[in-house]
Amino acid sequence: MRTKYSIKNSITSFISNIITFIFVFISQTIFIKILGIEYAGLNGLFSNVLTLLTLFELGIGSAITYSLYKQIAINNHNKIKSLMKFYKKAYNIIALIIFIVGLLIIPFLKFIVKEPNIDINLTTVYILFLISTSATYILSYKRNLLFAYQRNYIINIIHISYIIILNIIQILVIYLTKNYYLYIIVKIICILLENFIINIKANKDYPYLIDKDVEELDKDTKKDITNRVRALFIHKTSNVITHGTDNVLISAFLGLKYVGLYSNYYYIIHMIDNFFRGIITSTTASVGNLLIEKNHNKNYNIFKRIRFLNFYITTFTSVCLFILIEPFITLWLGNKYLLSKFVLIVLIINYFQSMMRSSYTVFKDSAGIWIEDKYIPILQIVLNIVFSIILLKICGLAGVFLGTMISRLVLWFYSYPKFVYKKLFNRSYIEYYKEILKSIIVFSIIIIITYLITNIIVINSSIIKLLVNTVICLVIPNLILYLLFRNKDEFKYYINLFKYFRKKRGAK
Repeated sequence: MRTKYSIKNSITSFISNIITFIFVFISQTIFIKILGIEYAGLNGLFSNVLTLLTLFELGIGSAITYSLYKQIAINNHNKIKSLMKFYKKAYNIIALIIFIVGLLIIPFLKFIVKEPNIDINLTTVYILFLISTSATYILSYKRNLLFAYQRNYIINIIHISYIIILNIIQILVIYLTKNYYLYIIVKIICILLENFIINIKANKDYPYLIDKDVEELDKDTKKDITNRVRALFIHKTSNVITHGTDNVLISAFLGLKYVGLYSNYYYIIHMIDNFFRGIITSTTASVGNLLIEKNHNKNYNIFKRIRFLNFYITTFTSVCLFILIEPFITLWLGNKYLLSKFVLIVLIINYFQSMMRSSYTVFKDSAGIWIEDKYIPILQIVLNIVFSIILLKICGLAGVFLGTMISRLVLWFYSYPKFVYKKLFNRSYIEYYKEILKSIIVFSIIIIITYLITNIIVINSSIIKLLVNTVICLVIPNLILYLLFRNKDEFKYYINLFKYFRKKRGAK
């Protein structure tokens, strides 16, 4: 059943991300062509600023999801109802806090936005973005119940409809009215509509949720959630600051134009990240259910399969991004929207480093390991801000991302070996470091070989060159990965799994 749910969740997540990519790509193209690059930069900047306010979520969603795993396993409806009642109250309070604190930032906008050259009221736009951020917490708490039941695919299917409707209406608004305010208002309405539909679906599938007779959550559970939230808040703070300060620093030091240029790269990389990270993270609920058994060997074997899939996907997509993103942007928007090759290299290394965390994060979060290393994120925050500012002064735009990359090394050298490899699987540190080193070496060899081959073939037509490079990226990395890992148990597992489902489908 775990495998079945994981596959359904992965497939729907992949489809959802493909549809998101297509529609957001079209929407972004029309947006830039009609309103310009500085409006795109403003979109990215305010999204990042308000990402920082999501700190007030405190990690409550993750803590309650972790608490739900056991109650779902023993079918304790009364406890689940109590947890969801507590969750609802918490999210309503969070939405209000985010809005109030967000309003307090308004006087400081002039320090964040450097020399805007656009005819727009920044305060009005910011408030609309703030309402959009707060709206994500209204009626959204039942998402995590579906997630805990391993039914992400329901959320994914509803999200597909949201993406299609949102982008079609936004495209029409921009094309017909050129009204940026209305463009944001449409998003607010669609967010609330999506949450409302998910809420109705959860009530329909689990009718006990609408019972009026709901007990208050017991003190012990509240205490456990509170302890986990304290640790999660620090982790969340680190994650939000690591991801949320890039555009703020770029805007403050370099200007909105550079935020806009980076936003095109970020959009493509983020879409690819969402495509494939979802395949790995869709196993979280299943892993949470698995870890209840506390079988080190069984858990490690499952981890190796997930980590191998994570490495394969990350290597392949990193190579594709490095080779194809520049010619793609050139055809899409033109040469003037390209960043330097050095910036691209740093972005790809950052992407590889971030994506490779997925399998470790799945097991760490599923096991509820947040309290044990709660001070590590503080070190990450300090390293990220200090190195990003210092290296920005030295390396320009690339320095912002180098600072992010350096701050994440704390996880790779300390947290993952100690709290995942050792704690969950009882494996040695040496074994962990050898696996990481091997992954980096293999990735480096594959990306260098693929890049050299694409450079050997000289083609004047940019369209044909992009098509030829795409074929090379599809063939070379997969061929090398096949030759290196064809005899590995994890590779054979996925081949056999593919054959099984193809045979099962053929039998129908």
